[in-house]
Amino acid sequence: MSEKPKLHYFNGRGRMESIRWLLAAAGVEFEEDFLETREQYEQLLKDGFLLFQQVPMVEMDGMRLVQTRAILSYIAAKYNLYGRNLKDRALIDMYVEGITDLMGMIRVHFKLPPEEKEKNLSLIIERATKRYFPVYEKILKDNGQHFLLGSQFTWADVQLVETILMAEEKEPAILSEFPLLQAFKARMCDVPTIKKFLQPGSQRKPPPDEKYLARANRVFNRK
Repeated sequence: MSEKPKLHYFNGRGRMESIRWLLAAAGVEFEEDFLETREQYEQLLKDGFLLFQQVPMVEMDGMRLVQTRAILSYIAAKYNLYGRNLKDRALIDMYVEGITDLMGMIRVHFKLPPEEKEKNLSLIIERATKRYFPVYEKILKDNGQHFLLGSQFTWADVQLVETILMAEEKEPAILSEFPLLQAFKARMCDVPTIKKFLQPGSQRKPPPDEKYLARANRVFNRK
């Protein structure tokens, strides 16, 4: 296996994007093997590389890791982004799970039929501004306003800034009532490894489009 982590997924965001973000934030170089055809996917299945017949799959440290949350947890722990003790990890897990709920709503938006997109966008904005962002605004206030765990930079911070940028793609003014989150976003985007990942030409993927959806449907034989 390659010394660098190798990511097996489509050439697009999907469930792999948070893995790319976390590796990039940790300063880890990685390779990507993009799924373009049904035959590539079937070969992974035939070789027994996909434990539950699903991607994302990441090859690293002599393992073939599947299941997004398991991959993220492993990377966070390996690169000291998962807190210092069990209490820290419980808080990080809570913060990550909350923001993952919002991220999921944003992620599926592009796949919805036109008549459902307006309703879903309204729901994204309502949930972000009334349920999720107020929580993270308060956490930053209570913990010294720097990172979600005070002075510790963790996986939860990376997941939050990724989701903030996703939400702003849908509604640019979505942080207008959250000054601490605005400052947090600016700080996070200035972290050298993240700043590099946000530059043109990086392995960060653009928002999904119809070509991405058609490619996924082709690989999975979906109509």
